Amino acid sequence: MRTTAILCRSRAAPRRAVLLSIGGWILAAASASAQPTGQPQRDLPRLTLRAGLHLIHAQVAATPAQRATGLMWRQELGPNEGMLFVFEAPAVQCFWMKNTYVPLTAAFVADDGRIVNLVDMQPLDETSHCSREPVRYVLEMAQGWFAQRGIKAGFRLSGGPFERARATP
Repeated sequence: MRTTAILCRSRAAPRRAVLLSIGGWILAAASASAQPTGQPQRDLPRLTLRAGLHLIHAQVAATPAQRATGLMWRQELGPNEGMLFVFEAPAVQCFWMKNTYVPLTAAFVADDGRIVNLVDMQPLDETSHCSREPVRYVLEMAQGWFAQRGIKAGFRLSGGPFERARATP
């Protein structure tokens, strides 16, 4: 996935629960949740986002280990399923597709839910795809999901961490 170091832990590694606050949402995540090599992570916290009338069921990758694994080793995604990557602070984020078999589109998303830019990524391609400006969130969906719904850069997502940003004057 998205970083040069891949963290691997034994299945026997202890897991400690960590509470994450994402835009006022509290989620529990395992701090030692990197999956063994070759295993997709499916036990991440989930939240529902909205893209206009469309619902997105997103797993949340909020720890460095969860972000490093991302959607690696997944063979398919559900029709409205994706992964929201949450970083500690806005920065230029760059993603790649190492060990990722599903073609994806990455939406680089500002704190207020605005999609900064979208990039299509091909399976197993290690080319870096970066945000055009610093962002804290990246939402990966099956390739074509955004295009099929007419969603482009500038569109605002809502729900989860983006509700609070929109409610603030």
